[in-house]
Amino acid sequence: MKESYKIFNLSFYILFFLILIGCKKNSLERNPFLPEFNFQYSVNLNLPEYENIQYAGGSILISNIGYKGVIVFNLNGNTFFAWEASCPNHSPSSCSKMKIEGVLSVCNCENYKYSLATGQLISDSIENKKTYPLLNYSVENFANTLIISN
Repeated sequence: MKESYKIFNLSFYILFFLILIGCKKNSLERNPFLPEFNFQYSVNLNLPEYENIQYAGGSILISNIGYKGVIVFNLNGNTFFAWEASCPNHSPSSCSKMKIEGVLSVCNCENYKYSLATGQLISDSIENKKTYPLLNYSVENFANTLIISN
């Protein structure tokens, strides 16, 4: 009995060691240009001020949430995305608030263009510079009310 306990004990330590070395920390690379903070905001889609996002392809800039505001995009009538309105590829400044041009978001500083459907930079490549997509916020849809949060 004593020997089976030793074998079990040794097997436990070997298994524990293998799990420890097999697990690696997944590091999430954060955007160094955009600060992070928590918020929650409710959007009632029945209100006339949100008429632009009641249909597929519609978007609206809500200025009083996020860092420089939040762009809400209606992808297909049921799926909504919320993107930070501060350009993700430089430090926030007076020109870094994005504007909406159809299904694109455009940076006022360098004219970088981003897809509101994917958040990806679609402008010509920026040589020798790491680029970041738009910062995405969580959106939940409850009976014509969107809850946007971070």
